[in-house]
Amino acid sequence: SVSILILIYVEIFLYLDRIKSMFYHAYNSYLDNAFPYDELRPLTCDGQDTWGSFSLTLIDALDTLLVLGNRTEFQRVASILQDTVDFDIDVNASVFETNIRVVGGLLSAHLLAKRAGMELEPGWPCSGPLLRMAEDAARKLLPAFETPTGMPYGTVNLLRGVSPTETPVTCTAGVGTFILEFATLSRLTGDPTFENVARRALRALWKTRSDIGLVGNHIDIVSTKWVAQDAGIGAGVDSYFEYLVKGAVMLQDEELLSMFQAYDRAIQNYTRFDDWYLWVQMHKGTVSMPIFQSLEAFWPGLQSLLGNLDSAVRTFQNYYSVWRQFGGLPEFYSIPQGYTVDKREGYPLRPELIESAMYLFRATGDHTYLQLGVDALESIEKIAKTPCGYASVKDLRDHQLDNRMESFFLAETIKYLYLLFDPTHFLHGGGTEGDGSWEEGGEAGECVLGAGGFIFNTEAHPLDPAALYCCGRHDQDRQELQDILLTLSQPGSQSKPPPKQTEGGSQSESIALKPGEKKTPPLLSCPVQPFSARLSILGQVFTDNT
Repeated sequence: SVSILILIYVEIFLYLDRIKSMFYHAYNSYLDNAFPYDELRPLTCDGQDTWGSFSLTLIDALDTLLVLGNRTEFQRVASILQDTVDFDIDVNASVFETNIRVVGGLLSAHLLAKRAGMELEPGWPCSGPLLRMAEDAARKLLPAFETPTGMPYGTVNLLRGVSPTETPVTCTAGVGTFILEFATLSRLTGDPTFENVARRALRALWKTRSDIGLVGNHIDIVSTKWVAQDAGIGAGVDSYFEYLVKGAVMLQDEELLSMFQAYDRAIQNYTRFDDWYLWVQMHKGTVSMPIFQSLEAFWPGLQSLLGNLDSAVRTFQNYYSVWRQFGGLPEFYSIPQGYTVDKREGYPLRPELIESAMYLFRATGDHTYLQLGVDALESIEKIAKTPCGYASVKDLRDHQLDNRMESFFLAETIKYLYLLFDPTHFLHGGGTEGDGSWEEGGEAGECVLGAGGFIFNTEAHPLDPAALYCCGRHDQDRQELQDILLTLSQPGSQSKPPPKQTEGGSQSESIALKPGEKKTPPLLSCPVQPFSARLSILGQVFTDNT
């Protein structure tokens, strides 16, 4: 049995090396042929701007460098980005994509900077150049939220704001996919603006759900009329549900969790059939599209975060059967016909099924999920590899390629694949106390960071929840606790007026009790979340009695 275990570990290390090689073939091809453009064109070995002209692939891939253990290149790229990226440009940018890829990528890199060995400013993680870049990028998005409802426009000009001719119609995910990045920004910088606009948008969207509890696909953010009334868990909606769950975990927020639970009941009632999830009319619940979309493959992983393992496993098996049929997931798959949908046969190297495999392997230990990882690695190498990186698959039926390598291939697909095969990685909470897996942060090193429980945004950028409780809130909570202790230190009940000041103007700070006096502790939660209990895939979302 020992020899079998050794063979398994050797095989896993071989796969990890192959995944690293895949990353560097794609990454070096981008640097050599496409930088400073947003993306690599792998068939013509050149670059193109796609989402905003700010070296998007480099920002998106930055934290993956550290995930693979390359601290030197992380430091070099972080320095390059600080010197070269400028968001004060006359470019129309997707509010959604800029948030998840640029703001999310910079925030993640900022929070991983100490582990990467970068020189830090005093008070990190509450300050730092990458944090300021993330804040600068996010501020460019704020004009999109200046609407009567608080729901944002889909596009903003980074120099001029929202165009007067901008359409008010945007997708559901484009309204509800900001709370992770914007709350992180607000908690780190002390500026509540970002979290406030994200919450306002979420609450406005919540009010638009139908009588049967569903939301559609595209909404007019000014009139709140639903323009596309198909309800499902795939394209245009997916990350809205994802952020309600992950926002609840990261922020310990009951409101967000209750929102998702209400949606989940409606989703299970109206869209689930034989462990597939179909598209239905949001008001009637009648089936409108019996189609599986590749973007829906995140759902089993999300369900596993809530402990709904039986359902997650069965749905994953359905999706995995499609992968085995084609060697990838087509964008659309007709469930009744068991085949691709016309003009939707492509596979742009998306990560979602690999992402779910990572979560489910963590939850179950079932090697079925490692087999999906092997299949994905083999398929991508065989079908998509070119001399200049990896190309999106235009048609899975005959393996025609498209001249594009999306930045999420480096940010998500390779990262999740690597983490699937590395169960002891620090992002999984691996390591033990004393081996460098934990970090100190804050002005006086009073915060414990990097202890586990990382939350991945929808672009697979890991965010450390502990950092959110280190900046601003920590000082506030510490002052509140000190005030309470001072009050308790005074004779008599807590309801008496505060103690008089001495002639020097200061109050007594003694917390000693008189002989025979007993102190009754107030009903307080810990002022700073310790996060010593790491986020469990099968565990509860909340750490208190809620």
